[in-house]
Amino acid sequence: MYQEKIKVDWVTIWLYLGIMLFGWLNIYAAGYDETHASIFDFSVQHGKQLIWMAVALLLAVVIVFTEPRVFSNTAYPIYGVMLALLVVTLFIATVTKGATSWINFGAFKFQPSEFAKFATALAVAKYLSTIGIDMRDMRTKLVASTLIAIPAALILLQHDTGSALVFVGFIFPLYREGLSGNFLIIGVAAIALFVLALLINKYILLAILLATGLFYLFVWLNKRSIRDYWRVAAVFACCAMFVFSVDFIFNNVLEPHQRGRIDVLLGKTEDLQGSGYNVNQSKIAIGSGSFFGKGFLHGTLTKADFVPEQETDFIFCTVGEEWGFLGSSILVALYVFLLVRLVNMAERQRSPFARIYGYSVASILFIHLFVNVGMVLGLVPVIGIPLPFFSYGGSSLLAFTILLFIFIRQDASKNQLL
Repeated sequence: MYQEKIKVDWVTIWLYLGIMLFGWLNIYAAGYDETHASIFDFSVQHGKQLIWMAVALLLAVVIVFTEPRVFSNTAYPIYGVMLALLVVTLFIATVTKGATSWINFGAFKFQPSEFAKFATALAVAKYLSTIGIDMRDMRTKLVASTLIAIPAALILLQHDTGSALVFVGFIFPLYREGLSGNFLIIGVAAIALFVLALLINKYILLAILLATGLFYLFVWLNKRSIRDYWRVAAVFACCAMFVFSVDFIFNNVLEPHQRGRIDVLLGKTEDLQGSGYNVNQSKIAIGSGSFFGKGFLHGTLTKADFVPEQETDFIFCTVGEEWGFLGSSILVALYVFLLVRLVNMAERQRSPFARIYGYSVASILFIHLFVNVGMVLGLVPVIGIPLPFFSYGGSSLLAFTILLFIFIRQDASKNQLL
């Protein structure tokens, strides 16, 4: 009787299925050869991905027919279990591509950091939807930030910088719930200062900042008080400390390969055979596809393994080579449509928990899309995160499916206050 009330958003589900199927076609194309031409060859990646797709669809059905209150009621326990798994991973994980983020179960590999994203989204939504919680209070900011920072820090300790970076996306649901826009400005300013401190002389940079502060005080402001002078002085002091800490962060916090990739991105080094190899080969493959592409199964650069990680992190270059600019644009348009759809769905929720969780889902997917496509095009450093529902990988596909379908289930009961 309860199931009769379920009315899922089929537009979102069709977008999910379309992206996932298109992803599988490109995984098949990237590893295609005549000896493994069968789509049911489960010894190769496209065959294994078919299995994961079947499991993901089964999981999606289970979630859709689950009582929606289960997710809000178990948000903290799920979060706690995922934190425990992240801690355990630090001690028992095997090193894979420089990161200790994978747990082996025989032939099966499990990456807890992928599942930590939806667990954190549940916990943040649960906390912020609690009666009496106000995002304008400092205590609320601290607790919400801590919920986000703990899993991010544990993942960072696993040397999985890409997955840790995704947690920055939680600033968007916090902003929607009342966080001051100043935090967004500070975040963007910090990134800009970090980059500028690597590119130009630090004293010249500080002189520019000081001149900007003086312009604000004596030209921009019509009336000045002692508080304005102190405010500008405090901002300048913080900027100066941050600028002079950039070298320490760059040389002591970042890994050597991460420093190399940033140097290549900023044009400080070229290194086409080292740190810049992946991106250079990826751009060549995408450029060779021209407008219409070379055609399905006719990509030459990806099939010859000129592009590393072409089924996973660099799957987008397969799209560019075989489907061209047109196919790449259609894929990006599908993602944008999905993100806009999720935001619209989040805004129509009566339940604060569902609304906050929906914004978290959209934010996580947005960060993945922006960073993955950006690194393939050489616009952001290569940090290795998958394209949602598209890249090869069981952990990522299952985690993204859970992330999305929990919200689809919440939306199906949007008239209920959870």
